Amino acid sequence: MLSVILLAAGSSRRMGNANKLLLPWQGKPLVTITAERLLAAGFEEVILVTGHQAEAIAAAVGHLPVKLIHNPLFGEGMTSSIQAGVGAASGSGYLIGLADMVRITTEEYRLLKAAWEAQYEKDDRCIGLPEYQGQKGNPVIFPRSLRDDILRHPEKEGCKAIVQRNPAHQFNISMPTDHILRDIDLPEDYSLLSKEI
Repeated sequence: MLSVILLAAGSSRRMGNANKLLLPWQGKPLVTITAERLLAAGFEEVILVTGHQAEAIAAAVGHLPVKLIHNPLFGEGMTSSIQAGVGAASGSGYLIGLADMVRITTEEYRLLKAAWEAQYEKDDRCIGLPEYQGQKGNPVIFPRSLRDDILRHPEKEGCKAIVQRNPAHQFNISMPTDHILRDIDLPEDYSLLSKEI
């Protein structure tokens, strides 16, 4: 089983006064859409890590079968939220999902899941790196064998160094769109998204 660690703890400072994950798109908050797509893709364990405005984020996914983990240290950086989620996960691997990457479709999550599970049968230390036209994006998928490395990782803003330390186990997952490269950080990003169906 591949666990999802869905990061929804950030303070969204670059969006101004709004919490970007609670902004509406297609009639729902962004965080709701991302969680729904992951569940529809067949992931059995989706762990949503909260931090900033935790109660409102939890309410946005309250109708969904996700496991909520609160990270009181979310202000220290993204790695603390990854660690909170990984510490609660029971899968053979961890898809580190960003809740604001709302353009990634259910079908694309299915592709990532299937590609990693097939590679895992050949290499139980494999790290899945989605790429589009040569550009690496998110979500990255880590194996359980790197659990302790993740939990001890000292860098504040992600686990890129862990990926770099394991070149022999990296494999690229070719994606059909640039959705894995596009998140929502700025008001302009949301404005562009709002124009999309």
